[in-house]
Amino acid sequence: MSVKDQDLLAGGRLVSLDALRGFTVAGMIIVNVPGSWSHVYAPLRHASWHGATPTDLVFPFFLFIVGVSVALAFSKQLEAGKPRKEMVKKVAFRALKIFLLGLFLALFPYFNFSEIRIPGVLQRISIVFLVCSLLFLGSDWKTQARWGAVLLLGYWVLMALVPVPIDNVISEALASGEAMRAGGMVPVEGLKQLGEGFIAPNMEPGTNMQAWVDRLLVPGRMYEKTWDPEGVLSTLPAIGTGIAGMLAGRVMLTKATLDTKIIWLFVGGFAAFLSGCVWDWFFPINKHIWTSSYVLYTAGLASMGLAFCSWLIDVKGYSKWAKVGVVFGSNAVVAYVLHGLLLKIFALLGLPVRSWVFDGLVGLGMPEKLSSLAWALLYSLVICYLPVLWLYKKKIFVKL
Repeated sequence: MSVKDQDLLAGGRLVSLDALRGFTVAGMIIVNVPGSWSHVYAPLRHASWHGATPTDLVFPFFLFIVGVSVALAFSKQLEAGKPRKEMVKKVAFRALKIFLLGLFLALFPYFNFSEIRIPGVLQRISIVFLVCSLLFLGSDWKTQARWGAVLLLGYWVLMALVPVPIDNVISEALASGEAMRAGGMVPVEGLKQLGEGFIAPNMEPGTNMQAWVDRLLVPGRMYEKTWDPEGVLSTLPAIGTGIAGMLAGRVMLTKATLDTKIIWLFVGGFAAFLSGCVWDWFFPINKHIWTSSYVLYTAGLASMGLAFCSWLIDVKGYSKWAKVGVVFGSNAVVAYVLHGLLLKIFALLGLPVRSWVFDGLVGLGMPEKLSSLAWALLYSLVICYLPVLWLYKKKIFVKL
């Protein structure tokens, strides 16, 4: 085939990328709002610590797509002669708006600033978007690849080779063999004290270097009580996920035929996936601390996912099945914000819609886990979908 770049776009947008972004956002909503947290199918839960479930793919897929979008959008703007200074200002302002929106969602509706959690999903997205954008505007793809490698290798060194200073949390863990997480105390194994002030590097909950840095630097409440999965140190490899997306975007921008691009996306993705699986032997795949092996593993799957979507939609023309994804993907941030607001608004209005649906389905004889999933699908694919469908039909694409 000889399909070129211009054949990929519909109204200036890459349809297959919108579809992948949209299905990713839909997945985010589905795993975030089960009918009951006590009744959830295993694939719709995060791995308890090491390892990855399908749910653990959702967030890194979105960050990967952020990187792809940065490459595609900014290349187009640079070719049009847009000044880099102006682009940098807009990038910084947009990142700030996304970060503040994340804080707003965390505070709404009671705005209890004494319990504020500074890290969060949108906050991490804003930081990855900012750093990747500045890196893209100020360097070539080789430099970007080098920075990605430095971040992943540097994080591995910090986590696996640098002793962790002992603080109160670690002292208690050494004494009791347990550390605190949001769900309560969990066992930690193999902690080894090195003299009076340090323990050996480890990957246990709450006692590793990432957790110690969070306690040192993160103000306010943390998601896991003594550390945060969107904290400071683990944001560095998350930037690596965005850089992987930028490199995939570079592939999409080459002058090769679409078939060739898809092959390169798939081959590169498989190589990254395989590298992540091998690195897992030494640096376990773990979303909670966003390990470097997790970056390669998920970025590889995301690249292969983008290749598959591009082949199915852009080459084969099977776009009707992807309509839901395209609609969500065209206003991804709106969909995500809606999912965070609507349940809180229902609660403020005294409308326990989730329990009505879940309890009603269970009362009709539907199994509890299936009822829980049915509510999540209803909420994501109907309640959250209809507003963004209206925006899509009106050709309104909200950009923060």
